[in-house]
Amino acid sequence: MDETAPPAALPSARTVIFGSQEERILERLEQLDPALMSYIRDFAYDTVYERPGLDLKTRELLACVMLASLGSPPELRTHLRGAMQAGATEQEVRETLLFCIPYLGFPRTVAAFEQLRGLLEHQAKKSSQTGAGEPVTPPADPAAQ
Repeated sequence: MDETAPPAALPSARTVIFGSQEERILERLEQLDPALMSYIRDFAYDTVYERPGLDLKTRELLACVMLASLGSPPELRTHLRGAMQAGATEQEVRETLLFCIPYLGFPRTVAAFEQLRGLLEHQAKKSSQTGAGEPVTPPADPAAQ
């Protein structure tokens, strides 16, 4: 092992969060507006998400709470998947969503759990078709395209 070699670069937060959906997500955003896509990609993911101080799992769990509060299903689904791809367990995601109840109320929390259920069902279906260990990739939301 070469001790003088630089450490291998970790994947960007954007790559971890979007996973195999990165191209589709960025293309959808660019179709909405190229500048919007650039701001989201360059500022939100490549600047804010890359700051020190919080690990990616924590950032993604926080994003899930904030998106649940806003009632943004397509974005919430992306970040639920991102939290799990960043190392959050299903139980950690569930506890994070349950923590929303006293602050957001039951309707927003139930809606967030519906997104989690859809994600987990898709993951289970994909795992049974392709084998265990596949990345979590939710179905594309027609409303989000």
